[in-house]
Amino acid sequence: MLGSWCIIVCMIIEVHGEAAMKAFGAKLGGFLKGGEILELVGDVGAGKTTLTKGIAAGMGVDEDVQSPTFTISRVYDAPGGLRLAHYDFYRLHDAGIMADELHETLHDPQTATIIEWAEIVNGVLPADRVTVRIVPVSEETRTVTLTAGGDKSAALVEKLA
Repeated sequence: MLGSWCIIVCMIIEVHGEAAMKAFGAKLGGFLKGGEILELVGDVGAGKTTLTKGIAAGMGVDEDVQSPTFTISRVYDAPGGLRLAHYDFYRLHDAGIMADELHETLHDPQTATIIEWAEIVNGVLPADRVTVRIVPVSEETRTVTLTAGGDKSAALVEKLA
């Protein structure tokens, strides 16, 4: 019987300050072409929204990016028909109909998707996603770990190296 192989691609960086987090996000956003899934993990205030603002800028989004904590989701248009969908499930105990919306978004090849507090929708998320873990080291410094869960996400993380 043949076994299956899984190669995990991981990248760890240290980010110093809000401007550096946005710059790293912009670099990441510049590589997004649609269909990518980013799961952001970190405590409240870790820098998830700051990273998302950078990603949006790198994609060419010219709108003011805000945390969707109270609205649950926000969608931003980028040039070339590309979209950025940003979900935040922090306030939900059950994803309900939002899981259906997320499922549709995840399968849209024109949409890059960012999900915060994804534990509640973990059953909907594919394995092939980039998990971005942000851990505060000090008031200004964050350790950011990107872990790829499949071929597409591994290719994205490798571009950042």
